[in-house]
Amino acid sequence: MNPRISLLTVFALFVLSGSLFAESPASPVVVLQPFVDKHELAGVVALVADKDQVLSVEAVGFADVAGEKAMQQDALFWIASQSKGMTATAVLMLVDEGKILLDDPVEKYLPEFRGQMVVAEKDDNHVLLRKPAHPIAIREVLSHMSGLPFKSAIETPTLDGLPLEAAVRSYAMTPLQTEPGTHYQYSNAGINTAARIIEVVTGQKYEDFMQQRLFDPLGMKDTTFWPNAEQVARLAKSYRPDAAKTNLVEFPLNQLGAPLADRNHRFPMPAGGLFSTAQDTAIYCQMLLNGGELNGRRYLSEAAFKEQTTRQTPDSVKQNYGLGLTVGPDWFGHGGAQATNMEIYPDKGIVVIWMVQHGGFPGKGAQARGVFKDWAIQHFGK
Repeated sequence: MNPRISLLTVFALFVLSGSLFAESPASPVVVLQPFVDKHELAGVVALVADKDQVLSVEAVGFADVAGEKAMQQDALFWIASQSKGMTATAVLMLVDEGKILLDDPVEKYLPEFRGQMVVAEKDDNHVLLRKPAHPIAIREVLSHMSGLPFKSAIETPTLDGLPLEAAVRSYAMTPLQTEPGTHYQYSNAGINTAARIIEVVTGQKYEDFMQQRLFDPLGMKDTTFWPNAEQVARLAKSYRPDAAKTNLVEFPLNQLGAPLADRNHRFPMPAGGLFSTAQDTAIYCQMLLNGGELNGRRYLSEAAFKEQTTRQTPDSVKQNYGLGLTVGPDWFGHGGAQATNMEIYPDKGIVVIWMVQHGGFPGKGAQARGVFKDWAIQHFGK
């Protein structure tokens, strides 16, 4: 062998291996910190878990940029629409118990929905209503196929200002926007309606059912609709791009009422009211990764788990949605209004949790989650 060629080959392999290492560092901090340094990302808690344990959890950046308060692993976040999957799981528990059927009409349990109409024609001055082909079903309210609007006209100025019973009654008084089962219409109203059925069937408040049947047994100690003072102190602040879209500015959590611990004027919003941590959210996702079971306790039957995580939307619509969860080609999960995200990859055997509080990103900040996901799959995916 030519010594010169051998030396060049060894050198090339050394450079190549170094390049590969640089592309796949041992810690995700290396790939995430640049987004913070460029003021494209305020701060994040990024977590990877398998069926049994947390494999990696890192806090990067700031929970409070102006106050220079570093992000901590136990930071609290408003997870918003990630609540939908958890609520749907609770509904499916009742399906498992034989108390409801997914194809039951909503009006069987909520008589205020009897006689609900659908918009047939609409212009600037008139709305023509007609009777729908069939009443909306529980399956349809959980999969955004019911025709219910995102919210009702009286859910203002915040989304948590009405008791669940009152909010759901307002949906029943609102005409359906589309024929049930034919169009995907992302709808907080639908998930909230399903949660109200929990109350009617069990005689329990929705929030008590969630606490007793899901959060407490799973050990989700920081998942709540009403963060207490200690939890609020851990709440990451919310950020969005400034006017020039080159930096970050803080903005208030104005979709929810204040103070957050007020149980007299703030009410549980099943479609998007929960606060949680990366660790708590990971526990819920681990249960799903295990097919509805965790630590020897079964929360969902195999059949119910399959219903929740299988596409429910017809081929005629673009969106792939299960019951309270988005369904991807090799994953299922859900995001939240402030860019939080959870994804479960059954074939790869991992859960990927992304916790931020952002109403948009300047620069390339939105790419940070994808960079972390790629890192997680490369390091821990099967």
